Amino acid sequence: MATRVVVTGMGAITPLGLDLETTWNGLVEGKSGIGAITLFDASEHKTKIAGEVKNFNPDNYNIDRKDARRMDRYALFALAATKQALEHSGLKIEDNNRNRVGVIVGSGIGGIGILSDQFKVLHEKGPTRVSPFFIPMMIANMASGMVAIYYGARGTNFCVVSACSTGAHAIGEAGEIIKRGEADVMIAGGSEAPIVPISVAGFNSMTALSRNNDEPQKASRPFDAKRDGFVMAEGAGVLILEELEHALQRGATIYGELTGYGSTDDAGDIVQPEETGDGAARAMTLAMERAKITPEQIDYINAHGTSTQLNEKAETAAIKRAMGKTAYEVSISSTKSMTGHLLGAAGAFEAIVCLKAINEGIIPPTINYEFPDPNCDLDITPNVAKKKPVRHAMSNSFGFGGHNVSVILSKFEN
Repeated sequence: MATRVVVTGMGAITPLGLDLETTWNGLVEGKSGIGAITLFDASEHKTKIAGEVKNFNPDNYNIDRKDARRMDRYALFALAATKQALEHSGLKIEDNNRNRVGVIVGSGIGGIGILSDQFKVLHEKGPTRVSPFFIPMMIANMASGMVAIYYGARGTNFCVVSACSTGAHAIGEAGEIIKRGEADVMIAGGSEAPIVPISVAGFNSMTALSRNNDEPQKASRPFDAKRDGFVMAEGAGVLILEELEHALQRGATIYGELTGYGSTDDAGDIVQPEETGDGAARAMTLAMERAKITPEQIDYINAHGTSTQLNEKAETAAIKRAMGKTAYEVSISSTKSMTGHLLGAAGAFEAIVCLKAINEGIIPPTINYEFPDPNCDLDITPNVAKKKPVRHAMSNSFGFGGHNVSVILSKFEN
């Protein structure tokens, strides 16, 4: 009998809130978490807006203050989201199970904040003044490592880095580890804290970011004809994945099942999606095949939907290619319209959104949809959430380098 992987806990830190319920309520209400950048002086930057996590205090997550000073912001977010997810799951990591609990928490960029700061120290004060904690604070695997250290998880542990597909890859690969019998539980997700001057300057040089500084809350407008770039955001999403029998034996509440995972690459341009959507469509099709469902059974798609001209055109083509005539019937939305783009954390957080849609029977909206784009003519749940039973939900994530990932979360049925 095939091993089944279920979700027993979720945690989130986002521009809409410091926990999952606050964030979810914001999504359903169609709130925007986008505003003027306050983490640094952005006055000389072309883009002056982002999705910042507000009022985050590591003390509230039992993170030692000394440790907190030795971690980049992205790692702190990961620890906070993990604490929430573990508490949500009721899982206790103890001596009798810790060797069978693994961690895959990825980051698209890692500690770019500390990297930027320490370059300044190097050039202004010399090499001997660079912090001895610089390297462990910077490297992208440290969030995953710190989660294991803090919570005593001694199973397999590594970091996925695949740009904006990172969080989705982490979930998919964590599920595969459980299916191979190498772990009973996996802590899986992504975390990102990219709102620093060099990141904003770099993405601006690529003309990838929205410059709608005058109306920040309207800047992220996926599928709208006047979209002008994505809005960078920060945060984390973490899920507790568990082998079904293990979850049942401990009496865990099951919020859904990871049934499908598809991963492909365009093998084309380093940043532009393949315009026919072939690679993305293949990922979606692989996920459905592994879930043993047809396109007609997908009730909701959380689109990658970055608010860039190229992505939405390609993703619409991909959905049509993978879903056939059902493409016009399925409910779709991009929650990036409200949170902004969490980069390496996006796929994990948006998988959580799919699980909430399943459990609440609500499709969150795509806000800021004002001007229809004939190239994007699907049902993107414009502006207002809608009630709808959701049995199978798909989350799409696409990253620089041509990475395409689709995961399918399903209503648990024993």
